[in-house]
Amino acid sequence: KIKILQLIVHLFMKIRKKLYGTSNLVGKNIEALRKKRGIKQKDFIAQIQVMGCDMNPTSYSKLEGQLRSATDKEIYVIAKILGVKMEELFD
Repeated sequence: KIKILQLIVHLFMKIRKKLYGTSNLVGKNIEALRKKRGIKQKDFIAQIQVMGCDMNPTSYSKLEGQLRSATDKEIYVIAKILGVKMEELFD
């Protein structure tokens, strides 16, 4: 049942319209992990802000799209929210 629900959620998630950039190594993995957990981008940004990172939707979108660098604090906070080790964001 969980696999079917995850598939349905995945189908309704927006598909990336632009190619990935080369400004960071973690954006693509962060996007995949967030979508795998069924978290909407706006909800994820809200969690990031609650954890003390000042981030707006445009900035976050650029991070996921690898169009800007990610700070160490952002990587730390995002890993905490996703429940993974920071190293896993680089895999």
